[in-house]
Amino acid sequence: MPDETQQMTQKLPAEFDRRAFFTKIGLGSLGIAAAGTVVFTYEFLSPNVLFEPSAIVNVGKPENFAVNSVTMDVNSGIYLVRADEGFFALSAVCTHLGCLTAWNQDLGIIACPCHGSKFTRTGEKIEGPAPKPLPWLKTSVSDEGDLIVDRSIDIPPLQYLRI
Repeated sequence: MPDETQQMTQKLPAEFDRRAFFTKIGLGSLGIAAAGTVVFTYEFLSPNVLFEPSAIVNVGKPENFAVNSVTMDVNSGIYLVRADEGFFALSAVCTHLGCLTAWNQDLGIIACPCHGSKFTRTGEKIEGPAPKPLPWLKTSVSDEGDLIVDRSIDIPPLQYLRI
């Protein structure tokens, strides 16, 4: 009989080893933590580039704009105004909290829909919480004859581009 008992013990799987189990759990946890560290290190070291549109906007030919017109370019957030004195560009972003303003043709004003600031056609503040007038932006003519607005350069008011 002892031979039968020995044969059965040899056929049974190895006894459950608690130490080996916890070793495997520990090593698995360390492996997962190491993989997470590698992923976060890669995210930290990889360049985090913010692709923004160019500050220079080509708004088109001067003849496309009627005299005494205000044209808004929603994509670039500017107004191009053609006055009797010439062309000028205004930022369409309210100086209060950065809302995009809207030109009201009937009233002849630029109005902020967020908090009620109102501006004249030349960007001067009429009423509302805006602390400053709308900034004038540098306007020039390209070699091809197109109007170019540089949104990164503010200029003093009443500097018209005469063509």
